[in-house]
Amino acid sequence: MIQDRVRNEVDIALQENDERYTMKLLQDLPYLDRCIKEALRLYPSVFLISRYPAEDVKLQSYLVPAGTFVSLNIYAVHRDPNFWPNPEIFDPDRFLPEKIRNRHPYSYLPFSAGPRNCIGQRFAMLELKAMIAPLVHNFYLEPIDYLKNLRMQVDLILRPAHPLRVRFIPVCKGNSTL
Repeated sequence: MIQDRVRNEVDIALQENDERYTMKLLQDLPYLDRCIKEALRLYPSVFLISRYPAEDVKLQSYLVPAGTFVSLNIYAVHRDPNFWPNPEIFDPDRFLPEKIRNRHPYSYLPFSAGPRNCIGQRFAMLELKAMIAPLVHNFYLEPIDYLKNLRMQVDLILRPAHPLRVRFIPVCKGNSTL
């Protein structure tokens, strides 16, 4: 199970780091990193980016004149089967180095791309790991509401239309009485 694999990775990293969360520990959690990337692929917070090209751009047989308002639906790109086989399936191993090597560089854009990409993306990833690692280390997260019933709402960001409820079940460690 994915959650057990993340928990095992965090547990081993903590044992090797005197049970302390450090920046280095958080940066050295490759499976958790892949899980977060896969979650951002399926549910990018920013689902649409827009640009005005400074010069004419030729895309195959189409000409996009300079100054034309162009939008890219990141949500759709992240679910395009030309880039992502079985795009609706959650598969963190899509982000193994050998699998990303030949992937189009603009097929994964949770933080946009180019000179106007998110300058805080590394901090955001570190922040997500700093929140998720202790949660998964200490709790089994059990969904109350399942994704098959998930409806998304488009605002400034893409978000669930209704709260997602999760049950936190303490993880029994060693000779704990929990």
